[in-house]
Amino acid sequence: MDELFAALARSGFRSRFRLGQKERAYLHAKGMETIRKHAYDFIRQRLVPPHPVHDGKQTPMRGHPVFIAQHATGTCCRNCLAKWHNFPIGSALNEEQIKYIETVIRLWIQKQS
Repeated sequence: MDELFAALARSGFRSRFRLGQKERAYLHAKGMETIRKHAYDFIRQRLVPPHPVHDGKQTPMRGHPVFIAQHATGTCCRNCLAKWHNFPIGSALNEEQIKYIETVIRLWIQKQS
């Protein structure tokens, strides 16, 4: 993960994402376990299908710590998953890949809090 986070830090676009006060307050109010469950649900709903609906536009840019983390970590759409994490486009994500994505998101959020 260190290499991944170093590469993301070198990206001008990815490195600009930070949790704001509203997202930090939400994180502290809900707790990391709830945020982790939200991440899992968002991944299952928006990224698992081989060709997600509105791919490339399915993840909002703000409004939830997970959304911000997804953009910061390149886990926001199938194209970014292919570019940053070498997940092939056109095949459904498996449980191991889902757990990996959730872990990447969780680690980024923990670094921000």
